[in-house]
Amino acid sequence: MKILLDECVPQQVRHALPGHVVVTAQKMGWAGLGNGDLLATAEQAGFEVFVVADKNLRYQQDLSSRRIAILELWTNHRPTLERHFPKILAAVERIKAGDYMAMEGPGRAE
Repeated sequence: MKILLDECVPQQVRHALPGHVVVTAQKMGWAGLGNGDLLATAEQAGFEVFVVADKNLRYQQDLSSRRIAILELWTNHRPTLERHFPKILAAVERIKAGDYMAMEGPGRAE
């Protein structure tokens, strides 16, 4: 799967996703793009999943016509995320095109 990490997501999250092509928005030269433009550009480039830590994205954008799946992490704190890489990988592997999945922190229901 081709996965894009948003600017606010630590680049180390790519290590949670072995077997997938994982690229950061910065590496693509898309740093600073607004969310709407970033989503459209990512879809045009063939990305299938967009990983964010922005809890407001779903309220700021009309996602109803998006093909790209969006995975919202519960935090952008790198050490916390590193302890939960298997949970992140499992979420990516079950997300479907056009889905919006908000992951809950440890100890909470998804």
